[in-house]
Amino acid sequence: MITGAPDDAESLAVGALEWLIRAARDSDDRVAWPNTRADDQVTPVLYNGTSGVLPALLDAWRYFADDRYADMALRGARSVADAVEDWEDSGLYTGVAGMAVALRGVHRVLGDTAAGAAADRALAVLRSRYDGAGWNDWFELIFGNAGIALAALECGDLDLAQLAVDRYARAAERTLAGVQWEIRAGTVPRLHHVSHGTLGIVHALAAVGRAVDRSDLVDLAVAGAADVVSRDEAGPDGFLVAYSDPQQQHERITRHSYGWCHGPAGDAQTFRLLTHVLPDDPAWPALADRCWHTVVNSGIPRRIRPGFWDNNGRCCGTAGVLALACDRQVERGDGRDFADILVADLAARATTDAEGVRWSNVEHRETPSDLAPATGWAMGNAGIIRELLRHARITANRDPRYAVPLPDHLPTA
Repeated sequence: MITGAPDDAESLAVGALEWLIRAARDSDDRVAWPNTRADDQVTPVLYNGTSGVLPALLDAWRYFADDRYADMALRGARSVADAVEDWEDSGLYTGVAGMAVALRGVHRVLGDTAAGAAADRALAVLRSRYDGAGWNDWFELIFGNAGIALAALECGDLDLAQLAVDRYARAAERTLAGVQWEIRAGTVPRLHHVSHGTLGIVHALAAVGRAVDRSDLVDLAVAGAADVVSRDEAGPDGFLVAYSDPQQQHERITRHSYGWCHGPAGDAQTFRLLTHVLPDDPAWPALADRCWHTVVNSGIPRRIRPGFWDNNGRCCGTAGVLALACDRQVERGDGRDFADILVADLAARATTDAEGVRWSNVEHRETPSDLAPATGWAMGNAGIIRELLRHARITANRDPRYAVPLPDHLPTA
């Protein structure tokens, strides 16, 4: 019987690591990961490629003290380093900025100077691509300038981080409650949440503003958050904001989501950050609490209807909610009951055999609906492994911190 005890999370992580290592593509002293084992091409990016696998390997090395994981991380870092100059995308989750974060993490955790030098090269590439306003016409966190700002900040380049956020004051659109931004220049729907919307931009503005002591950036972040708060449909106890206004691709996208990317599990992460940036304002922890109320009472992780909660991953699935559940345990003293439910659900949905453990997400509009198991951070084993190991550490009263914190997730105090 699955109980959610630390050894359950640990054993799941062990099996998931085994499958992840089997999915790697070896080449001499390098290793890299495709999105799925059937894919012909590997990718170096954070979202669904090698850079997203490296933090999971480093967490595994710290947890198990097994040098096999450190060796895989070093070899993976070499393949990411090879791609720095030629990878055209600059974004946090899709490009060179995220590669810099992963490489800097390998350097800091393992002391690998080659990875550190590669991270420096990645930052130099980003600086060389800056056109006076940004790197592309995306304003949001996944592809755009907000994510690049957070990556630069995580890597210690405060000047680059400030360059990345300078455009937001000029581009802000006034609303009745605050400000908002386009997801991308020329697009119509205004998205509100962390991955592609206003709260992801708020996160970057608040983090950079705090780091460089710029009240103008913090004030702009607060105005952006105010716009999103004004759209809440679940108060006073809960917090739930629509995917976008006007609704984008209404025939394929539900109006409300609950995960990190477009829902209260991610909204709460920005409100957590604002709690630290503006510690004298009780509104921010109250909003984080309201997000948590909505998440716990939403019905997840049950699949209530086709299309409801079909993802196990870190981006828009159960692992991303588990990340917040672990934050709540450390910072707010919440019990582990809901985290245990999430771990038990991951255990129930896992595929386990001689190859290891992995998860298939579901696209209910397609036939067959079960998607191929993925390797990476967003939808695959790497993102799930990090949260399982963190849950096991917290339950066993070990250090709750990740080996490599991702720049849009404030470390717990």
